[in-house]
Amino acid sequence: MKTYAGIPEENATLENSKVMLVTVPYDGTSTWGKGADKGPELFLNASENMELYDIETGTEPYLKGVYLAGEVSENSTPEAMTEAVYQKTKELLNNDKLFTLFGGEHSVSIGSIRAVGEKFENLTVLQLDAHTDLRPEFHGSTSNHACAVFEANQKHNLVQVGIRSMDVEEVEYLPEGRVFFAHEIANNENWINDVLEKVSGNVYITIDLDAFDPSIAPSTGTPEPGGLQWYPTLELLRKVFEKCNVVAFDIVELMDSPMAKPSAFLASKLYYKMLAYYHIYNNN
Repeated sequence: MKTYAGIPEENATLENSKVMLVTVPYDGTSTWGKGADKGPELFLNASENMELYDIETGTEPYLKGVYLAGEVSENSTPEAMTEAVYQKTKELLNNDKLFTLFGGEHSVSIGSIRAVGEKFENLTVLQLDAHTDLRPEFHGSTSNHACAVFEANQKHNLVQVGIRSMDVEEVEYLPEGRVFFAHEIANNENWINDVLEKVSGNVYITIDLDAFDPSIAPSTGTPEPGGLQWYPTLELLRKVFEKCNVVAFDIVELMDSPMAKPSAFLASKLYYKMLAYYHIYNNN
């Protein structure tokens, strides 16, 4: 039995786990760097080589259990993939455990956010990303990676952090007062508290790894200079878990490349840190 991070089987059953992990190895609409379909495999392999004691919190999050809830492999069309992720998420949310997803390109988040938004009222979607991803459609599809949070912005309270690249057509769709551009973050010592003021209640966190500066996460589809750094990002995430009810999160856009290991390990540590924060603030 293959388990997350190679943890003991007793910590990897649905019954014994507080967390469910779905993988979606989809890379059907990316327009530059290809290889995000290998992201889940890279992430899981890196996780097996990670120490399972978290120094910052003094905890071992895996003891709360992580259940590998399967892979969504539908890739015939972007819309079919979105529907398959939606149905898988909707099914798993009945278990009342933390839902987590690892992509794949960012379009995989459309279906999971849709399902989570149907279950939880007053949802805030916190997006860490280099790109706005607010196009209504792109290349003939509403399920393109460039449209990843358009629907979320229409239905929920979208907060965007780390943005530093967008098309002019997306300007009209920007969530007013809830976009934290990277160049503004760089000159604002209080940016984390400013973000927290906009995030409340039930929260879905979606993290495109290109939110990070390419100096620490180069293996992603469209790396952009001037990104987020490790410790400030962790501080933001920890405070979000402390303040709000995080009901689900995803990490996307880990891309295969000759230098994929540092980015894969960053993604693995990031996922595990988020589990640590979830458990200490949910007392479970």
